[in-house]
Amino acid sequence: MFDEAADAVVALGNQLADANPDADPWALADGLIAGAVHYWLYAHQPQDVPNEDDMLSASERIEELARQVMQSAEESEYLHSPRDRDVGNA
Repeated sequence: MFDEAADAVVALGNQLADANPDADPWALADGLIAGAVHYWLYAHQPQDVPNEDDMLSASERIEELARQVMQSAEESEYLHSPRDRDVGNA
């Protein structure tokens, strides 16, 4: 389900970009992130009867969300760009 959900977000971003060619891609991406964050926080609320996987405080959820965002960024093929300031040239 993880890959299917991630692919759906990318597909939605592409659809919105195609439908709005003059839109700022950063604004589009920021909106996708905002929606994903809201859904993630909703989905990770503690249950009425907590289980061992529940994060029982807002700070625990924020830490886990940040960890997952960092992991996704580090695993992305788009993390590094040839135009990055810190790219070495031989």
